Amino acid sequence: MKKISVLLFCLVALFTFSQAQAQTPVKNKYLNAGIGLAAYTAGGVPIGASLEVDYKNNISIGGFVDYARYGYKAAGYRWNYNFLYFGARGSYHLGELMKDLDINDSKFDPYVGASLGVRTAWYSDNDEYDNDFNSPYNSGLFLGIHVGSRYMFSEKLGGFAEVGYGVSALRLGITAKF
Repeated sequence: MKKISVLLFCLVALFTFSQAQAQTPVKNKYLNAGIGLAAYTAGGVPIGASLEVDYKNNISIGGFVDYARYGYKAAGYRWNYNFLYFGARGSYHLGELMKDLDINDSKFDPYVGASLGVRTAWYSDNDEYDNDFNSPYNSGLFLGIHVGSRYMFSEKLGGFAEVGYGVSALRLGITAKF
């Protein structure tokens, strides 16, 4: 049932995203790749990527995927928790507000937004016996929020920083514009 729910969510998100693009001419696309600091999963350094497309009126829409893992290895024993987050995200870009405050830097792009996605969590170890270990982490839908900024170093390359709730409290990375 869980796999069917995830598949249905992905299909609806894909259909909605493709319909939104068909109705509005696309301006810019941004591919973000980065790492997370202060992971909410109790350890590890999450990695992730997102794709955003300018929609209209300072709004961008897109999708994301993040992966985090932490574990322990000693004396031949190994265990790991794994987390995979994916879903849709949208942001409101504050460029017009910045112009009203006489801050007119086209390379600087602050934004706020939200995401809706699926978190999957699983546990693995190299133990040979069958155990009934139940993970303290759950899988399911989650709602995330973010506040961030992008700074373009050149026409096609920049960096970004975000704080919020998702896989980690802080995300840092690079942005490619195409």
